[in-house]
Amino acid sequence: MKLSDFDFDLPEDRIATRPAVPRSSARMLVADGAQITDARVTDLTDWLRPGDRLVLNDTRVIPARLTGHRTRDSAQGRVSAKIEVTLLEPRGDGTWAALVKPLRKLASGEIVVFSDDLNATMEGASEGQAHLRFNCTGDDFDAALHAAGAMPLPPYIAAKRPADAQDFTDYQTVWAKNAGAVAAPTASLHFDDALLAALRTRGVTFSYVTLHVGAGTFLPVKVDDIADHKMHAEWGQVSATAAQEIAATKAAGGRVIPVGTTALRLIETAAKDGSIQAWEGNTDIFITPGFTFNAADALMTNFHLPKSTLMMLVSALMGTNTIKKIYAHAIAENYRFFSYGDASLLIPNGQIPE
Repeated sequence: MKLSDFDFDLPEDRIATRPAVPRSSARMLVADGAQITDARVTDLTDWLRPGDRLVLNDTRVIPARLTGHRTRDSAQGRVSAKIEVTLLEPRGDGTWAALVKPLRKLASGEIVVFSDDLNATMEGASEGQAHLRFNCTGDDFDAALHAAGAMPLPPYIAAKRPADAQDFTDYQTVWAKNAGAVAAPTASLHFDDALLAALRTRGVTFSYVTLHVGAGTFLPVKVDDIADHKMHAEWGQVSATAAQEIAATKAAGGRVIPVGTTALRLIETAAKDGSIQAWEGNTDIFITPGFTFNAADALMTNFHLPKSTLMMLVSALMGTNTIKKIYAHAIAENYRFFSYGDASLLIPNGQIPE
C-alpha cells in the first residue's frame, strides 16, 4: 500500500493544545463496525460489557526536555552556549541517548549545566544522538530531573505553546507507575478515578502492561511504499499475570480492549504466535492492513496524524475505507485531534477489514 492511502486534510484549528477538563468529559466517537455514534468518554460504561477487560499502559512520562548551558574558554575569554536536550532512553553503559540542539556546539568531554543539582557530560555521539552521563543516579536523578525538566510535549503542541507546570499533570495518566516514556500513552489521559470506579462497578476489569513510548512515535514515514518503512523499537513488558488475565478473559468470551495503540502493539507482540504469553523486550511491530489480531478485540484511541503508522494501525483494525469515513465524520463534527484531543472507541464488526 502507498503512504498516500493514509492521508487526509485536517484543519489546523482541530489540533488540541490542552485536554478536556475534567479528563473524562472529552468527546468519544464510537465506531461499532461501520455504525458511528457521537458520545462522551463517560459513556464507556454504556459501551463496555461485564467481563470486558481494558489493557492499560502504566508507563510514566519523564520530564525529558531540558535547557542548559555549556561554557568553554576561547580567545575572547569564557563563552557560554545555550543547549537544549531531549532525553530519549537510557543506554546499557549508564549514559542517556539524547537529542541535542545544537549538537555542533557540544564537544566530547564538555559539561552542560541544567541546574545546581543536575549536569551532564557529553561522552560521544552516534547517528545524530548524543550520549550524556549525568552527575547523579536513582532517586537523586529523578528529583533533579523533575525540578529542572519540562514535559516533552509532541511537536505539534510544542510549536504552538511551551510546556508548563500544568502539563506535569495533564500529560500523565492517573495510573502512571514505571518511569521511562518520553511520550504519553495519550488515549489513557481521558481516564480519571471516577470513571475507573464506574467501570469496575459495571464489571469491567483491568490489566496493566508497560511500554515506554519513545520519541520515534512522532517520526514521519518517509517512504512511499509502506512495506519499506522501518519502525522504531520500544521496550515493553507483559507480565505473566497480565498474560494470564487476558487469556482468561478471551476464554470466557469477554472482549480484550487495549487503551491506546501502545498497549495494542505490545499485547499483539506478546501474542504473535497465536495466544498471548508473558513477554519482555524491544518491539518494533508494524501493524498495517492485512494484519491478524490475536489479542485485541477492539481499541480505544485518539485521532492520529495523517500518513502516520498509527493511521495504518487503525486501518488494519477497522478497514481502510471505514477509517476514512470515521475520520471524515470526526472532522465534520469538530472533534479535537491528537495527543490532547478527543477519543474514539473502535469495535470491528468481525469481518475481515477491506
